[in-house]
Amino acid sequence: MPKKSKDKEIKQPKLSERHAQAYIQGAGAVVDEPITITLEKNYMPYAMSVIVSRAFPEIDGFKPSHRKLLYTMYKMGLLTGPRTKSANIVGQTMKLNPHGDQAIYETMVRLARGNEALLHPYIDSKGNFGKAYSSDMQYAASRYTEAKLEPICNELFSDIDKDTVNFVPNYDNTMQEPELLPVTFPSILVNSNVGIGVSMASAVCPFNLKELCEATISLMRDPEYDVMQSMKGPDFPGGGYMIWDEDKLRQIYNTGRGSVRVRAKYSYDKSANCIEITEIPPTTTVEAIIEKVIDLAKSGLKEVSYIRDETDLSGLKIAIDLKRGVDPDELMRKLYKLTPLQDNFSANFNILVNGYPKVLGVTDILREWIKFRVGCVKRRVAFDLNKKSERLHLLEGLEKILLDIDKAIKIVRETEEEADVVPNLMIGFSIDETQAEYVAEIKLRHLNREYILNRLKDVSDLTKEIADLQDVLGSERKIKLIIIDELKKVSEKYGQPRKTEIIYIDDEPEVSTEVEVPDYPCRLILTKEGYFKKITPQSLRMSSEHKLKEADVITTEIDLSNRADLLFFTNNAKCYKAKASQFSDSKASVLGDFIPVALKFDDGEGVRAMAATLDYSGCLVFVYKNGKAAKVPLSSFETKTNRKVLLKAYCEKQELIAILDVKDGSEVMVRSTNGRMIIFNTGMILPKSTRDTQGVQVMTLKVGASVESARVITPEQASELSKFRTKTLPAAGPFAKDIPDPDQMTL
Repeated sequence: MPKKSKDKEIKQPKLSERHAQAYIQGAGAVVDEPITITLEKNYMPYAMSVIVSRAFPEIDGFKPSHRKLLYTMYKMGLLTGPRTKSANIVGQTMKLNPHGDQAIYETMVRLARGNEALLHPYIDSKGNFGKAYSSDMQYAASRYTEAKLEPICNELFSDIDKDTVNFVPNYDNTMQEPELLPVTFPSILVNSNVGIGVSMASAVCPFNLKELCEATISLMRDPEYDVMQSMKGPDFPGGGYMIWDEDKLRQIYNTGRGSVRVRAKYSYDKSANCIEITEIPPTTTVEAIIEKVIDLAKSGLKEVSYIRDETDLSGLKIAIDLKRGVDPDELMRKLYKLTPLQDNFSANFNILVNGYPKVLGVTDILREWIKFRVGCVKRRVAFDLNKKSERLHLLEGLEKILLDIDKAIKIVRETEEEADVVPNLMIGFSIDETQAEYVAEIKLRHLNREYILNRLKDVSDLTKEIADLQDVLGSERKIKLIIIDELKKVSEKYGQPRKTEIIYIDDEPEVSTEVEVPDYPCRLILTKEGYFKKITPQSLRMSSEHKLKEADVITTEIDLSNRADLLFFTNNAKCYKAKASQFSDSKASVLGDFIPVALKFDDGEGVRAMAATLDYSGCLVFVYKNGKAAKVPLSSFETKTNRKVLLKAYCEKQELIAILDVKDGSEVMVRSTNGRMIIFNTGMILPKSTRDTQGVQVMTLKVGASVESARVITPEQASELSKFRTKTLPAAGPFAKDIPDPDQMTL
C-alpha cells in the first residue's frame, strides 16, 4: 500500500487493465539463466556495435567518425570554399555523429595537415592542431582554429551524387549519409588507421601513394602480380628509416600481421659536437625519447653531455650534446638499442569487408578494394546511362512534334481544361505521358522550328553515348580500364616521394648495450621518514654528522658499491626497485632524496625497509607481529626485465614488524610485548621462494602478547645473551626486562 503523509497522499500512476495485468504477472519474477546466454543477449550486440560502427575502418579507408566528419564538410561547401571555424564544422557534424563535440574535434585534429599524423592529410588546417609526435604540444580549442578540405578529397567524393554508393538515414532519421565513400584510390592503405574494438584490434600502416597506385594497376592487369615489386614497404608521415627485412615484409603482405623496424634519422653538427635528430618512429614521441636518454645518462651513459628539445615552427628537432672524443655514429647505434629511437610498428590489418571484420594481407585488401571500386564505377555508368536514356526518350517525343508544330499548338489552344492538355498530346502524336509532359512544358517562344532542330541535334550524340555506356556496362575489362586511368591521374596529381627511406643493415656490427656504471664504494643510508643518501667514504670522513628532519632517525646503513641494486619495501607490500647509480652522490649535511617522490609511490605509501645487493645472493627475513618469520631468497626479487615495481613483496595478512637482510648463520633477536626474548640462527628456517609466504612460527606468544621488535645481532652480542638462544622453534623465551638494547651493550 502506498504510504500516506499528513500533507498529501502519494498517488500511484494509473494503469490500463491490460497493462496492470502484465505488470502484476511480471512483478518480482526472477528467472535463472546461464551466463553464456546473458552474455550473448547483452554483451555481444555491444561488442559488434563497437567493432562495426566505431573502431575499425572499412574498405574505403575510413571509420564512421571520419566519414561523417568529411561528408559534413563536403556538404558545407568546404571542398572549394574558404576555411571556416572548426567549431562550425563540429556543430554541423553532430547532426550525423551522436557524440560529444570534443570527440568529433579530436577526430578532426588527426585528419588535419597541421597535426602531421597522416601521410596525405584530408583537412587543410590553420592554427594550432598539435603534433602527433609530441604529447606535450596540445591542439588549440575549436573556436580558435579554421579548416577546409584538402584537394585530394575530390577523389573521395567523386561522383557521390551519381548513386555510386548507398545512402542510409542518420541516427535521428532527419537526413541521409553515405555508407561508404566512392574513393578513386585505395585510401585504406594510404593513411595509417589504428583502432581497438572488443577482443580485437586494428593497426594499418601507410604506404606510398605512387607505389600503391602502381601495384593496384599491375594487380588489375595480372591477378598473380607480386605487389612487393612495386611497394617497397610502409611509408610513414614522420619519415625515418625502415630497416629492410624481406621475410617480415612478406608476412605482412601475405597475412596482414607482422612488424617493421623503424629508426630515427639524425645528422651530426661537428662545429657544435651535437647530434640533431629530425625524424623519429611513428610509435613514440619526443618526450618519451628525451626521458629515456636522461634515465640512461643518470644510470651511467657517459657519452651524453646534455639533451634538449629544439622543436619549433620549422619542425621536429632533438639535440644531443656529446662529450669530447665521442663517436656520434657509435653512440647512435647504442641509443637505437636502448631507446625508442628505434622501434617496431606492429601491423594488424583488421578491416571491415561487407560489415564483417577480416584480417587481410596487402594483396587481399587491394583485391577487395578493386571489387568495391568496380561496383562503384558500374553504378556510376548505370546512372549516366539511365539519365541519357531519359533525355533521349524526351527528345524522341520532341522529334514527333517537329512533324506538325501547328497541330501541337492547335491541340493546346483548343483544349478547354488544363488537365486534358497532356492526354490530348499523347493521343494526337502517339507519345507517352513523360514525353507529353516535356512538350507541354516548352515555352511558347521555343515552339519554333529552329529551337526544336537544335535540340534534336543531340539525338545522334546521345544514341552513340548510350551505346558506348551499354558496352562499358557489359564489359568488366573496360570498367577496369576506367579505374586504371583514374589511378594514373591520382598518382600523377597527388603522388610524392617516399618519406621513410629504406636501409639494409644485415652487416651492421653488434653494439654492446650495457651502460658502464662507475664502480666505487659508498654508504647507503635510509631514514624512518623515507630520506635516502648515497655518501662516499671521503665525504663521510669530512663530515659524519647527519642532517635529519625533526624526530627522524636513521634506520638502515649499508656499505656497498655504486653498482648495487636497491629494494625499497613499502607499507602496501610492494617492492620498488632502483639502481644506486640513479641517485647522485650526497653529503651527510643534506636531507637526501625523498624516496616516495623519487620513485613515484602511490598516495599513502611509505618506506618500511631497504635492502641492497650486487648479485641477489643471501636472504631476507620478514618478521610478523604474530610471531611468524619467513626467509625469502633475494633471488626471488630478481627480474629479467627492468621492472620497477613488484607486487606482493611480502605477506599482507599479518602486520609486518621488521625486514632483516641476513647471511647464512646470522643471529636474530626477537622481543615480545610481554617482556620475553629469543635468539635464533636463521639457518633454522628453510627458505621459501614465494615472496608472500606466511612463514613459520618462531616465537610462541601468550594470549594478548605480540612481537614488538626484531633485529640482527653480532656473534659477540649473541654470546653475551646465550641464555636466550633457542635450539628449537618455536620457543617462548625467558623474560628479558632488564636486558638493554644490543647497541648499548659493552663487550
